[in-house]
Amino acid sequence: MSKFSQLLRDETAGLNFRLLLARIICAPLPVHVGGRVRTLALRLAGFKIGHGTLFWGMPTITGHHGLYSHLTIGRFCRINLGCTIDLGADITIGDNISIGHHVMLMSTSHEIGSATRRAGEVNARPIVIGSGSWLGARSVIMPGVTVGNSAIVAAGAIVTKDVPPNTVVGGVPARVLRELEP
Repeated sequence: MSKFSQLLRDETAGLNFRLLLARIICAPLPVHVGGRVRTLALRLAGFKIGHGTLFWGMPTITGHHGLYSHLTIGRFCRINLGCTIDLGADITIGDNISIGHHVMLMSTSHEIGSATRRAGEVNARPIVIGSGSWLGARSVIMPGVTVGNSAIVAAGAIVTKDVPPNTVVGGVPARVLRELEP
């Protein structure tokens, strides 16, 4: 195999043609227009997305092996623009979820490496977002986190630990700010 063909293979290994086609189809749509079209395009690409879910902007979706099987989104969710969904491990989003602008669902991170390269081996763990929850703008959900049902993650929070149901969490790192009535 020539160096060029090896280089080409390496550079295109993460290319997901169905996802690329969905992006091309939705590219002409302005934000907050065509939420059902984006949902349909992502469903046709192979993602499991429930009835009534809308995407107000096309999310950035990353991942490699089994990409389409790693995302499950429930019914009647609202996903705003600029979101990043990292599918190194499973991400499960329940029903009636609201996801704000530029939220990041990060199922992968790195172990701490040696002094020559601190970002060591990749560590992927699943994320679960419980039904009825609201993830505020620019919040970040880190690998292995479960957000309980009907919880609120405040804007800008970085969530590194599980969030109990019916609570509001905020801060960096996120902590419980108050409890909500069920």
